[in-house]
This record gives sequence, C-alpha cells and structure tokens, in this order.
Amino acid sequence: MTTLTPTSFQLGRASLAAGALFCLSLAVAGIVWAGMETPSQEPASFSGPATVVDGDTIDIGGQRIRLEGIDAPETAQTCQRADGRTWPCGRRASSALAKLIGGQEVVCDSRGSDKYRRRLAVCFAKGQDINAAMVKAGMAWAFVRYSDTYTVEESQARQALAGVWQGPAEAPWEFRHKGWSAAQSSAPNGCAIKGNVSNKGHIYHMPWSPWYRRVTIEADRGERWFCSETEAQAAGWRPAFTL
Repeated sequence: MTTLTPTSFQLGRASLAAGALFCLSLAVAGIVWAGMETPSQEPASFSGPATVVDGDTIDIGGQRIRLEGIDAPETAQTCQRADGRTWPCGRRASSALAKLIGGQEVVCDSRGSDKYRRRLAVCFAKGQDINAAMVKAGMAWAFVRYSDTYTVEESQARQALAGVWQGPAEAPWEFRHKGWSAAQSSAPNGCAIKGNVSNKGHIYHMPWSPWYRRVTIEADRGERWFCSETEAQAAGWRPAFTL
C-alpha cells in the first residue's frame, strides 16, 4: 500500500484557508460586537438640579427632559371650572411641577428620546415619581397615544374632579394642533416657530407660547422663523421657559 503525504503546496493551501476562516470569524465577531455597542450611549439614569420649562418638561444641565407618559396643558392654555369660569391651567401645571421638585435634586430614569431629540424619562424628586404625581393631581393627562403607564392615576384624578377634570378641558395635543394650524397658515413657508433674540439669549417660541403673539421677527437683528424644534435647537436657539 502506498502512503500519501501532503506536499508543501497542499500544506500552504490549507494554511491559507485556515487563516482566511480565522479572519472571517474575527470580522463577523466584530460586526456583532459593533451592533451590540450601537443602540445608545445614553446613561440609564442621570440626576441634577432641574429648571421647569413647562408642566411636563424640565431642564437638567442644559439638557431638555420630557416627562415620559404624560402631557400637561400648555402654558397659554386655560381650562374651565364646574361653574364655567376659566383658570390658567397651563401656568398652574408649571407651578405644580416646580412645587413637586421643591428645589431638590431630580433623579431620572431614561426612556430614550423623542423625535425632537428631547430625552424621555421618568423622574423622581424626594423619592416621588413626579410624572405620576402630575397626572394624579389632575395637572397632566396620561399620554395614552404613546404610553398607558399612568392611566390609573388619570382615572383617580377624574373621579376626584382634580385639576383639569373639574370642568371641560381641551387635551393639550388638540390645543397644540389648533395653534400650529392657525399660525402655519400665515407664517413664511409655513414655518411657524419664532426665533427671538433678547437679553436672555436666542429663544424660540411655539405657536402656543404665551408670548408668541407679542414676538415680532426682525431679520436685521438675526431673528428668524423655524419649521421645527429640531431646526431651532440645531441653530442654537433654546425653548422659552415659563417660570
């Protein structure tokens, strides 16, 4: 019987094949690892002193935070009492949020970001879930379009006729839609956000801002119109604060 032994050529081909397979394995592993690292580098939680922007938005260290799962009345919005009188529910919502925070450090659990690049979060002050507290006090709606987390708190507020539930009230998403539609019809190119320059900096005003009608765009001062909040923020403007 003749014994066959591998030639140097065969050994070389085998070595090249093994090397190629090893490199391919490393490449695949690299792709998988890169995919694992891709989703988000945002920390799971963060904290710091907070400034109230409105009834469902705060600012921590220059980062705008949208309280996830709730929608508070806009600052310029009014609601009705059972006797038909109106009350400034939008401003009261901002004040209620400020009172809940009480100057304490706010701790937030991240829930990603929304389409406006605002961070979404469930936030706590003095150990209390302030998202839940706002809804339970009738100072915000459960934002069921995106989350059903606070529907129980909303039901409790309705039964207690608390806050916005003491009389007829327009949901904030409907209020915003009406305000945007009305402003868009007369704004240049339909871009209804006003970028104002003042001694407080570069500030943009949404159509439902309480100061919107008072702001006049003066192009020679560097003021301008924006089509979206994302565009305004990218240009260096910040939202108007209510408190």
